[in-house]
Amino acid sequence: MRVEHLRGGSVEAWHDVHVAVVDSAGTLVARAGDPELVTFWRSAAKPFQALPLIEDGAAERFGLQSEDLALACASHSSESGQVTRVRELLGKIGCSERDLLCGPHPPLSDRVAHDYQTRGVRLTAVYSNCSGKHAGMLALARHHGWPTELYTRLEHPVQQRCLAEVSRWTEVPAADIRTAVDGCGVVCYGLPLRNMAWAYARLTSAEFGVRSAEFWGDRSAANDPSRQLRTPHSALRIVEAMLRHPDLIAGEGRPCTEMMRAHPARVIVKVGAEGVYCALLTQQRLGVALKVTDGHAIASALAIAAVLEQLGLRPQPATLQVRPTVNTRGETVGELRVNGGLEQ
Repeated sequence: MRVEHLRGGSVEAWHDVHVAVVDSAGTLVARAGDPELVTFWRSAAKPFQALPLIEDGAAERFGLQSEDLALACASHSSESGQVTRVRELLGKIGCSERDLLCGPHPPLSDRVAHDYQTRGVRLTAVYSNCSGKHAGMLALARHHGWPTELYTRLEHPVQQRCLAEVSRWTEVPAADIRTAVDGCGVVCYGLPLRNMAWAYARLTSAEFGVRSAEFWGDRSAANDPSRQLRTPHSALRIVEAMLRHPDLIAGEGRPCTEMMRAHPARVIVKVGAEGVYCALLTQQRLGVALKVTDGHAIASALAIAAVLEQLGLRPQPATLQVRPTVNTRGETVGELRVNGGLEQ
């Protein structure tokens, strides 16, 4: 499987794609390239970094709502509403922007970036796409009475707690997980795609119960125990938060939000930097992890859309099927498209 640049009908360049599709039992059900490829999970690990908020009682203590949990999992676009909500989250835990150790950067949305530049908006740490995750980590530190200073470092109890949670869900021993520094300054994790996909699949592996069946809009399933999803309560809250708030997970015009809106309650899609995407198909109970080898962002978005479509999630947004190549005169001179598919 690869994503190809076509110009004049010829392939000018291509991006190799590696994919693992895994069920909740850990069985590899489909693949492309090397499903055992070890790479950094980057921002696609955020749901698992957010789980300790619920597991340890911080969410209950500070009255965190589903919007707060969604932001802790998000790579948001720095939209004004998203930034406001992060500030409100910081207020709930008795922190401020000064406590955030993520640096500012231009918004991931070109539209938002252009708007802020035109208006001369001064970007601070709260505008970082990872500010929700950092606020969640500060909440965890506050809850346990750990120092809020230097919470990004590997030796800090917050990062050790998140590492333990990642190990628990991926079934990779903490000592075997490669660690490095992410773009926002916290710890990131290197592990096989197959284990990333398994972690996502396991989010639906224990009992959801009637509440879950009704959430999916399937009233018949609510009365049929054999059709009810199963997952721990903490994972249920993360899954529900992400499904209910696709607008917070990324933002207007961003692939994660577009794919989740196209198939409400059926899929969670989470981007990571350098060509990483993960997904959870809630009805099939499948986890997906994908890596475009050279880290090409647009190619990875087209690839995850194609993978989800092959797994039955149809149709995908038109903007994620073929991407036109436009020259400096505004002429369409080629296209970017996926070639090949999964081996099952």
